Amino acid sequence: MDNHQRRPLESAKIWMPLALSVVLVLGIIIGGRLQQIAPAVYIDRTDDYQSQVWKQGTIEELIRYVEAKYVDSTDRQALTAAAINSILNDLDPHSSFIPAEELAEVNDQLEGNFDGIGVEFLMLDDTIVVVAPMAGGPSEAAGILAGDKIVQIEDSIIVGHNLKAEDIINMLRGEKGTEVKIGVLRAGEKRIRKFTVKRDKIPVHSVEVAYMLNKNTGYIKIIRFSANTYEEFMKGLEALSAKGLKNIVLDLRYNPGGYLQQATNMLSQFFKEKDKLLVYTQGRTVSRTDYKTTGRPLYDIDNLVVLIDEGSASASEIIAGAIQDHDRGLIVGRRSFGKGLVQEQYRLSDGSALRLTVARYYTPSGRSIQKPYKGNAEYEEDVFNRYQSGEIFSADKNVVKDSTKFYTSGGHVVFGGGGIMPDVFVPVDSTLMNDYYLELRQQVSGFVFNYMQQHEKSFKGYQLASFRNNFYTSDEIYRQFLKYAEAKGVKKRNKEGASIKKEIKLFIKARVARHLFGEEGFYTVWNDADNVVKKALELLGNPDPIAAVKK
Repeated sequence: MDNHQRRPLESAKIWMPLALSVVLVLGIIIGGRLQQIAPAVYIDRTDDYQSQVWKQGTIEELIRYVEAKYVDSTDRQALTAAAINSILNDLDPHSSFIPAEELAEVNDQLEGNFDGIGVEFLMLDDTIVVVAPMAGGPSEAAGILAGDKIVQIEDSIIVGHNLKAEDIINMLRGEKGTEVKIGVLRAGEKRIRKFTVKRDKIPVHSVEVAYMLNKNTGYIKIIRFSANTYEEFMKGLEALSAKGLKNIVLDLRYNPGGYLQQATNMLSQFFKEKDKLLVYTQGRTVSRTDYKTTGRPLYDIDNLVVLIDEGSASASEIIAGAIQDHDRGLIVGRRSFGKGLVQEQYRLSDGSALRLTVARYYTPSGRSIQKPYKGNAEYEEDVFNRYQSGEIFSADKNVVKDSTKFYTSGGHVVFGGGGIMPDVFVPVDSTLMNDYYLELRQQVSGFVFNYMQQHEKSFKGYQLASFRNNFYTSDEIYRQFLKYAEAKGVKKRNKEGASIKKEIKLFIKARVARHLFGEEGFYTVWNDADNVVKKALELLGNPDPIAAVKK
């Protein structure tokens, strides 16, 4: 997230009532995502004994009585799911039941791939517009181009039916090797072009971008820990090392976690010593398991800064905790989510799955960073409560959930029981909570796509560096954008608009950069105004960043 110059906390209180509803939704979404997507440890098992318990136990007997005797007809599958979820809700927020029809999609995110045609699209009005075919993917091989409008899938005309994005995804995805017929309308043409695309494995990237912030500092942003994360991370390191990499800014903000082993493999690249403890797990029926360094880093990395916030959870917190406990680098941002529970996944006989918490994980100093979960509703509202209490605006508002003191390798005090507390706090940008800003921001991608289609020739000749330094979102472009947003139903608010104009202009520029130069273009522009990234660079400017902070 970007963090521009924030207004004083007093002015934040004025618009706080308007922002609270937005924050509440944000907190619920974060909690839901973390619950469904991000196990700290993922083990897939088939447990015949467990399946027999479900078949022969009291729950099965109760459901049979309901089916046979209840006054109204019932849905057996829905009853079973409700009974299971009721049990799991009494355990902890991260034990969960995954219905068979959802399991493949959930596993795809962790496995790091899915079967499809490899195309990024955008819904503009009632039309599907190709933003970009994935390089080397089936759509590119078939000849589909950026800007093509998908108007037909198989025998179905899909223009004008107000389909949702997930409906389109379901129509385009399918088993590897199968074919899908697509009708495309290309700019300047009246005839529909027909393509037959053979579906293939499409990678879901977890390393969103890796580029150099300056001549010796690299930036790597990781958005999840899937089965391919370590491999992608190493490719990023290799590319950056060839450009003079000495220091790293590792961005784990809003990363909900994933595979533990991917995180520990990454951590080993930051330590030259062998058998240094990185994290350990332990539970009632699960004996302690230690995860240690290999002592074989492939690249020399001098200084490290890890960026975290309230959306950084699970494997993200493992990395932050190990780096902090060993005084290997600095943690910058805001307190992390606080998920220190380990799940194992068991397949059930009907194709569904159970994710059950079996252990906790602990940082090298011995601290558990799992926040309290007396009630799941309270647990999910924790992020919202941080906004309400002012914690995200001021370091003075940070609350230590567990006063037990733990000590880093260098003797510095750290605490557990509520996420990783950063070494250097950077407040959230209050603009991000402005409801008008959030409404306008949603319209930027559509506007930029249309604008680039009409003015692409005017951007020819730009390189990323020259675009970064010389292109500015003009007032005329901004006026066109506001007109576009109004046509989409966003009511113009002149008073609020004056305070967010700079941020919206920056976002438009970043989206144009993404259109021209990909993710590196977007983050090169976006990070120029990100206060958390700027603070990281400031700290790395010291000869000894850790000593400058941990005195």
